[in-house]
Amino acid sequence: MRWVRVESSTLRGVAYDSDSSTLELEFSDGDRYRYFEVPEAVYSELLAADSKGNFFHTHVKGTYRFTKL
Repeated sequence: MRWVRVESSTLRGVAYDSDSSTLELEFSDGDRYRYFEVPEAVYSELLAADSKGNFFHTHVKGTYRFTKL
């Protein structure tokens, strides 16, 4: 899984594993979460979004099962 640092007030970094469809997010406070069964298109759209935080709140949070790491 390759981490990508992002410019965002909400997120520090994003990683995706296409084999397991797992998205990992590191938030600005240092907390990390793993989201399951996330389509690769959602990962790509998150990276391309003008507001990573807004995209997260609209398309990821509350949509996918997750665990805090």
